[in-house]
Amino acid sequence: MAKLYFYYSAMNAGKSTTLLQSSFNYQERGMETMLFTASIDNRMGQGTISSRIGIKVDATLFEQSVDLREKVEEELKNRKIDCVLIDEAQFLSRDHVFQLATVADELSIPVLCYGLRTDFQANLFTGSQWLLAIADEIQELKTICPCGSKATMNLRIDEQGNAVKIGASIEIGGNDRYIALCRRHFMEKLAAVS
Repeated sequence: MAKLYFYYSAMNAGKSTTLLQSSFNYQERGMETMLFTASIDNRMGQGTISSRIGIKVDATLFEQSVDLREKVEEELKNRKIDCVLIDEAQFLSRDHVFQLATVADELSIPVLCYGLRTDFQANLFTGSQWLLAIADEIQELKTICPCGSKATMNLRIDEQGNAVKIGASIEIGGNDRYIALCRRHFMEKLAAVS
């Protein structure tokens, strides 16, 4: 039976690298994958899943209005799909998550989702909330805080490297805007903001 998987972490844990490696593993065995990424994330160009270590591949874009099950069914008319992989899964909607569940349950295609669990204010992203609620398997990908402890939080920083406490939940950025920290250092940095 195919399953819906959610691999989550703080920033810089290698989520995209792990996704690309998973896709490569399927392809190396003669299997076909279908990759999706969020249209909102244009850091490395739209329609691209890119790893900080330099690997990148093309992917199908998703936005709020896209029915992911329909996209998979359309693609199945042209080729076999052995696995669906989703990058930036935190940007999925509730409907998207349930559509992906039907891909696993009714189309018997495993779905592997990779994303952040929380935003810079420690609030669950919508996609992550629903993946945590209904995914068959949930696994944390670990990264480390500069202190050496496990990083679980995403601290937003300004241009000078100072912690940011307020703002929109979604602001696309990489190492220039976010630092992965353990909870203790995350709270200390926020407490220092006046």
